[in-house]
Amino acid sequence: MSDPRDAGTIRTSLAEIASLLAPAHPDVADEVLRAHDDPKGYVDAFEERLEQRGIDEPVGNLAWIALIDALAARGLLAEFDWKEDAEEIRAQLTSLESRPSTDPWLLPAPAETSLPTYDFLHACGRRYRGIGAALTVLDIDSDCYPVVVLRAARADELTALADRAGFPVEHLGAAGPGQ
Repeated sequence: MSDPRDAGTIRTSLAEIASLLAPAHPDVADEVLRAHDDPKGYVDAFEERLEQRGIDEPVGNLAWIALIDALAARGLLAEFDWKEDAEEIRAQLTSLESRPSTDPWLLPAPAETSLPTYDFLHACGRRYRGIGAALTVLDIDSDCYPVVVLRAARADELTALADRAGFPVEHLGAAGPGQ
């Protein structure tokens, strides 16, 4: 029996994730697949971008990092520090190209804004779920939270694709694991 995470499966899953999260930006998939297919070439081409992450040679999760950086460069991902201010989180989420048309913060809850970053992100996730959107962390095993917005109905699809590719995601404010 073959390994479910062979290079072809990972490559296909990464391309599908890029299409799911950036349907109007096919160049996102191009960058991700370049990182997967030619890690050294990708590192050389995106040296300045990767320098900010302390990456100067190919790493195991390079294609995942490439996805995160490509999404961020196109306004489709916000990356939050572990101690980010609530108003900054809200401002960055509202500036995303993929934000929902309805603002989930029409009625602010002052108590939520004093929560620690991780808890506040879950509060945001619950609000977004209430309007049919999902906030999802594309985990890079760091002290930051790279967050994307997508339709809640497609969150399980993202989870399945990320699992097939071998990368973790976390849906913020979800009712249970993987939701």
